[in-house]
Amino acid sequence: MSTSDLCFRTARELVGLMAAGEVSAVEVAEAHLDQVAAVNPAVNAVVSLDPEITLADARAADDARAAGRSLGPLHGLPMAFKDTHDAAGFPTTYGSPIHAGNRPAESELLVARLRAAGVVRLGKTNVPEFASGSHTFNNLFGTTRNPYDLTRSAGGSSGGAAASLASGMQPLADGSDMGGSLRNPASFCNVVGLRPSPGRVPIHPAPLPWQTLAVQGPMARNVDDLALMLGVVAGPDDRVPLSITEDPAVFTGALERDLTGLRIGWSPDLGGALPVERAVVDVIRKRLHLFEDLGCDVIEVEPDFSGADRCFRTLRAWQFQATFGDLLAAYPGQLKPSLEANIREGAEVTAADVAMASRIQGELFQRFAAAFADEYDVLVLPVSQVLPFDADLEYPTVIEGVAQQTYLDWMASSYYVSAIGLPALSVPAGFSDGRLPVGMQLVGPYRQERLLLEVGRGLEIAAGDGAFVRPPVG
Repeated sequence: MSTSDLCFRTARELVGLMAAGEVSAVEVAEAHLDQVAAVNPAVNAVVSLDPEITLADARAADDARAAGRSLGPLHGLPMAFKDTHDAAGFPTTYGSPIHAGNRPAESELLVARLRAAGVVRLGKTNVPEFASGSHTFNNLFGTTRNPYDLTRSAGGSSGGAAASLASGMQPLADGSDMGGSLRNPASFCNVVGLRPSPGRVPIHPAPLPWQTLAVQGPMARNVDDLALMLGVVAGPDDRVPLSITEDPAVFTGALERDLTGLRIGWSPDLGGALPVERAVVDVIRKRLHLFEDLGCDVIEVEPDFSGADRCFRTLRAWQFQATFGDLLAAYPGQLKPSLEANIREGAEVTAADVAMASRIQGELFQRFAAAFADEYDVLVLPVSQVLPFDADLEYPTVIEGVAQQTYLDWMASSYYVSAIGLPALSVPAGFSDGRLPVGMQLVGPYRQERLLLEVGRGLEIAAGDGAFVRPPVG
């Protein structure tokens, strides 16, 4: 099989081909290494590549199969891990020169579960400095570019993950999401990304194990592959206090179901709370007929996100100070200005501020629990308020004539959902007139990831040939 053929097969197809002996893990690894060599110079998504490790892992995978040993569900699949996630054998730099020499001896829980499932190590994926912001650029590795238009952003902070997926450099990817860091790049790069409920994918080690804003989750080119990966990385861990005890096998069965009568609440601007580019709304609105084709009832709603902005920004600033305060003290002037500003802002947050933000978070959760019970089963929103923007910008400064004061403002359509702690799935919705990808955000009730996967899979089936379209680069 050609490199292109192998690299754009689904993860499930690749696993099946290797199981049937039609292709070896070494051949799959070599194809993806060739794809990285051909595409990555333009896209700059994969960093810290080590072909010797990749091929050694692939040979070990083939040897295990030949010996008849028990194999995991991802056996032989190459993956590059987000450069904020520790993976033994590779540096974890956080996109910062400060940590350029950091080589952890052990893998963190997410990576360890992927390795136990049979994943072959490919490298790391690029991130903004310390995963701060939703545009992937840093002084260590440079800017990751969108494979659908190299002049545009791939999003972030999981921008390297999304761009490498879209351009065939890996079949699955790991991401993380505080305010949209997994969903925005999925939207910008026409792939699928899940922000799960806090605790669905346990994080260990973690400096703040009781926090609910930051989560880790899977990314893929289709919903079935994403569910396959979720079945591996989800599941309880006794070291993680918020971890959800539900058996992750719930995600691995067939996702097809009758969606007749499902109530879909559609809000183009989050109840009038935010400016959203007309091109984004137009693309998603054209996609709504797929819900109707599936027998769903689509209604336009005005969800009440009041308080979400204050809640998220307060808790985020507090968390940044708690996580990075010592780093700033040790390396003053060596962090990007926006990150320094957020850390310093967190130092000014009082106990009363945190208490109020926590109270608002509780009110938001109860408000939306009632809305899901009474008004809709799934809430449909834009993932991002803008199309993929100029990669030379730090962030978009104006949306539909409304000035964006900080590098966070334009991400509110994602971080409002983060504030509540709800699961959200980014699925491709189509392309703008300028052929830029647009994502649709499916938001579900707390811990109802299976429902979101079923709806996302239904949309793919209704679309006929699925939603993924190969980019010009790749």
